[in-house]
Amino acid sequence: MIFYLGDLLQEHWGPARLLQSYTVLISLVLYIGFFVTYKILPKFYNILPHDRGREFTPGAEAAKGKPTGAGVIFITIFALLCILFVPLQFEQSGILLLTWLTMLTGFLDDRSTSSWGEYLKGALDLIISLSASFLLYYCTLKNSTDGNVYFWLPFVSHPLAVHPAVYILIGTILLWASINTTNCTDGVDGLSSTLVLIALITMGIIFYFILGHKDIAAYLLVPHIMDGAKWALMTFALIGVLMGYLWHNAFPSHVLMGDAGSRALGFFIGVLVLVSGNPLLILATSTVIFLNGGMGLLKVFLLRFFHISIFKNVRFPLHDHMKKNRGWSPTQVIIKFMIIQILITVAIIGLFFKIR
Repeated sequence: MIFYLGDLLQEHWGPARLLQSYTVLISLVLYIGFFVTYKILPKFYNILPHDRGREFTPGAEAAKGKPTGAGVIFITIFALLCILFVPLQFEQSGILLLTWLTMLTGFLDDRSTSSWGEYLKGALDLIISLSASFLLYYCTLKNSTDGNVYFWLPFVSHPLAVHPAVYILIGTILLWASINTTNCTDGVDGLSSTLVLIALITMGIIFYFILGHKDIAAYLLVPHIMDGAKWALMTFALIGVLMGYLWHNAFPSHVLMGDAGSRALGFFIGVLVLVSGNPLLILATSTVIFLNGGMGLLKVFLLRFFHISIFKNVRFPLHDHMKKNRGWSPTQVIIKFMIIQILITVAIIGLFFKIR
């Protein structure tokens, strides 16, 4: 809306053309998202459901009784910011709706007196992930000049055509894994949101300065994404609201995002990676998230369905192991995990974009 308003007003007031500058819009959504979330979120503390604690989780008593499900607030603010500032097309609108629905499924579980159960939540995640994969494939295909959808991969100079079934399978697995591993990482005040913030900043920069820039993309031998600036704008809108939430969630927290926040954030990270055309970029955004939460999911899966036991002496999520077995404080967990992720991100971005 604001983007198109700038087009209408610039004939009468020259500076209104700035409302069509993605640089200006990114700055606006970042700061507005932060300040609106920062101011509004505490007003909902009495309305939000309250954390009931987690069995067998170190430090769970500290979270018990705190307002949770704050994702319903900041993800809704994110959606409104996108509607107001992003010139949405069908693809972005569909992803925005699916992101909000992912949040909603998590919030309904947050406020339920009894857990929905892992199989129900897993099935809902599968439906949402499959829907997003179909949407992204066919929107990408529609914009293709030769009727093919491509992945670009590290160490290969030419993009590779991808069969629809392969794209949808990879996309569904990536999105499902991103949702659930991000959800599993949400167990230490500020940990999940800090790691997600690194992921979003990384992808926002990649979309705006590399994939969305025709000349730079050509120089680095990666496909140019015409809507790269739009995806960057949506990403920085989410960065803004997430920072507003993190202000209140920093250790010791006053509020928790709950499944409503972590699931939606994980979903959107997966979407950005899939839209980028290189599914391996998930390593640059979420390596620590996958190790922290994903290894626990793998451990349970192998034990339950194949009776194979791995990592017998390691507690998962990994942040619980570090607190319980290594004696790390919550602050040490956050800072050390953050350092590890930044080091991994810088190394992978350098490898993927320069060694082609």
